[in-house]
Amino acid sequence: MANYSIDTKGLLCPMPVIKAQNRVATLNPGDHLEVLSSDPGALSDIPAWCRINGHQVVEKGQQGREVRVLIEVG
Repeated sequence: MANYSIDTKGLLCPMPVIKAQNRVATLNPGDHLEVLSSDPGALSDIPAWCRINGHQVVEKGQQGREVRVLIEVG
């Protein structure tokens, strides 16, 4: 398992999901991807995308204006 992070702050829906999707395509099952965003919609959009595509949300949250979603690649 390896850990990766992408910063999508400043991007609006659907770009955080698209950036996460593109990065996950290069990773191996079990890898973790941290997605940082300023779009509060990412808190629901990324988990929905994960459910459809067989990935798991390890944790998610918002602190101030920063949204963080941690994905385990399925």
